[in-house]
Amino acid sequence: MLIYFSATGNTKHVVNEIKHENEQIVSIEEAYKNNLYKYDLQDDRIGILSPTYDWGLPSIVYEFLEKLEIHYTHRPYTFYVGTFRTTTGAASSSSIMAGLLKRTGLNLDAKFDIRMPDTWTVIFDLSNSNRVNKMITNAEKEIEILKKQLERKILGKYMDFTAPGFIGKISKSIYDNKVRKTANLSVSDACIGCTLCAKKCPVTAIEMRENKPVWVKEECTMCLGCLHRCPKHAIFYGNGKATNVHGQYIYHKPRN
Repeated sequence: MLIYFSATGNTKHVVNEIKHENEQIVSIEEAYKNNLYKYDLQDDRIGILSPTYDWGLPSIVYEFLEKLEIHYTHRPYTFYVGTFRTTTGAASSSSIMAGLLKRTGLNLDAKFDIRMPDTWTVIFDLSNSNRVNKMITNAEKEIEILKKQLERKILGKYMDFTAPGFIGKISKSIYDNKVRKTANLSVSDACIGCTLCAKKCPVTAIEMRENKPVWVKEECTMCLGCLHRCPKHAIFYGNGKATNVHGQYIYHKPRN
């Protein structure tokens, strides 16, 4: 069983590359929208895959893991894969991922990371297509290594640039109380009312009113999927000085 969240395709691509034939695949986004949190394990492994947000996990992943119930006969090989660019922070620590899984009776056997483009364009610049393509190319090499490690069911921590749990707690407080407030998001007059942002929002935080997106929840998971999918790049974060010039990104295969 592979359980994942992916807003712009990075983590979903890793899932597609490492999955076994007929393996159970659980999209956290779909589980959230359909209130599905109870599962019977049919495989001999459980993998949790998630991007890194603010040195921790996206809020939608926190919520899912807090509600998750997995029934199994034999203890499965359990692992976590964090996609990231600069650090996976404290996402895999005992106070976050490992701690959340313990309530299900599971312990993490192994922790991995895959370095990919960071879609938080409030900071990271993805406007250079050649540089982004190089990031994706390098990620493919890491995924091939990961596939071999998982087949061997290796144990341990195979992550670079992590942080202790207390850092994750501090970052989560900032994330919850400031970063993921939907008041940070705005739309310009370039919007054409295509509805793509509302349809793709993983936490249904957007509604279309008078042919424009309106954020109807005080908070979202702040994946910036709406910003990256907008065909007119009309959605921006804060004053837009960064996100308007740092480009848009949806995962794609490396280009030659």
